[in-house]
Amino acid sequence: MAELGYVHVEGKALRQGYTTGSCAAGAAKAAAYLIVDRVLPESVDIALPTGGALTLPVQAGVTVRGGAKACIVKDGGDDPDSTHGLEVWCEVLPCLESSAVTFCAGTGVGTVTKPGLQLPVGEPAINPIPRQMIEQALKEVLPAGWGALVTLSVPGGEKAARRTLNAKLGVQGGISILGTSGIVQPMSEEAFKASLVPQLVQAQTLGYTTMILVPGRIGAKHAAALYAVPEEAVAEMSNFVGYMLMEAVANGITEVILLGHIGKLIKVAAGIFHTHNRVADARLETLAAYCALEGMQASDVRTIMANVTIEGALTTIDALGLQQVYQQLAERASLRAGEHTYGELRVGTVLLNMAGEVIGQDQAAQQIAAARGWVK
Repeated sequence: MAELGYVHVEGKALRQGYTTGSCAAGAAKAAAYLIVDRVLPESVDIALPTGGALTLPVQAGVTVRGGAKACIVKDGGDDPDSTHGLEVWCEVLPCLESSAVTFCAGTGVGTVTKPGLQLPVGEPAINPIPRQMIEQALKEVLPAGWGALVTLSVPGGEKAARRTLNAKLGVQGGISILGTSGIVQPMSEEAFKASLVPQLVQAQTLGYTTMILVPGRIGAKHAAALYAVPEEAVAEMSNFVGYMLMEAVANGITEVILLGHIGKLIKVAAGIFHTHNRVADARLETLAAYCALEGMQASDVRTIMANVTIEGALTTIDALGLQQVYQQLAERASLRAGEHTYGELRVGTVLLNMAGEVIGQDQAAQQIAAARGWVK
């Protein structure tokens, strides 16, 4: 039996949790026991996709007309998870005429409305591996040959989905039921990176080969304000600039505009492709170097370096009339990004200040936007 344990991240012991897919499978199994044995178990064991099993506590369960439903509370461990603490309910209505398991989205579970995901349009947002886990859980309890109509509901799921990429990806009405291993690894960078890739897959599926990559949702809002760009052609990349550039190439994207605050994208100009400040933070050093190349006096360069924030340094640059440095930085960021993809991606860069105003952009960004008819 698999035991939830701890993983060590930056010297801290962080507790593992379990996915919404595991919760759904466990709730399905508890409901099946309630149907077959007329008794709600205190806990259930579910098979994990990677092998072994996991014991989950059952929160509640009741019989309903034609079947039963049960609930397991999502426990994300020490992972910052928008679904942590939500109830995952699974209603099971047995079908004796067919051995098939059919899935429905109840309250708080989304429905797929755009192509490019692992599920076709119109399907409930219950990913393939959680579906397999649910089917396996039911098979272990229901009599041989029985099928079922399975409805998953997550009260509060629609609100929680606002803190995810679901709306952008075309999942409407609630959260997605996810999980490839059944276990949540706290602070898993790889899992977070992988969650960004469906944006690129969807864009490619819809026929887009040019995209705007932004650090986060604020960047996405600025992109929509500055350009007449389809929502699906804008992807968030968080701190993983290099990773998303290479994934863009892998998914058939040929042109990219990097758009975001200068404090984030200036790192790309320095050849930094993981932009979290704990990984690399050479913002002021890079800015000072380019200002010196543009003729800034040593005393003013020291003023740049003495700033606490990049925004403070911009006031010095603007006061001296050296705004051309912003274009130089944009051009360099595009060059380094193109080199990172071995020349397989044409890149332009647009630098913004905190107010979302364009302070620097290179010719490539202007040409890419104009060719796609995105210029307002």
